[in-house]
Amino acid sequence: MDTETHAALPGVRVLEYGRLVAAPYAGKLLADLGADVIKVEDPCGDPARRYGPFPEDRPHPEHSGLFMYLNTNKRGVTLTMESAEGRRLFAELADQSDLLIEDAPPGHMASWGLDYATLHERNPRLVVISITPFGQTGPYAHYKAHALTTFHASGEGMLLPNGADYMARPPVTIPGFAHDYDCGMAAAVAGLAALYHARATGHGQHV
Repeated sequence: MDTETHAALPGVRVLEYGRLVAAPYAGKLLADLGADVIKVEDPCGDPARRYGPFPEDRPHPEHSGLFMYLNTNKRGVTLTMESAEGRRLFAELADQSDLLIEDAPPGHMASWGLDYATLHERNPRLVVISITPFGQTGPYAHYKAHALTTFHASGEGMLLPNGADYMARPPVTIPGFAHDYDCGMAAAVAGLAALYHARATGHGQHV
């Protein structure tokens, strides 16, 4: 079977600037649907490269099971985003993309001149998905967070078996990166809806 012919997202290009799990998982889901996903890494590499499992328990940045799982079906490029040249190349890639997934702290992309408003002027159809713990605006936007924080702030922790002493016990979370995968899945679904809107109207949006 010609998988490219039967892909759900033929001709869709996704630019991904994300680390570890949530943003890369969103990109992986879109890549699995046939999108052309280009992953941008800083020279130090995605931190996921340092997570196992590794073959024969020998850590190596090219052999991380987590990294390989999250980045199947993608192409990759290394850019020094701290440099003007790196940012110029990134903007050119965004010009040729339908969707950008990024997980930089709020305000970080704007400080590089790569925020949604600037990129939208260059590419009006571009959809930008920003993954942050507490959004881009509001009183908690710049708060840092780990999975335990967002797991309970979202209310998902209430789904755990708790019994009568729920409020008295210390916070608990589900193991591994499960909450990050939930976030990546939600980002991918939101991205698909925004892509549908962009195709119908010619205008992207910031999600």
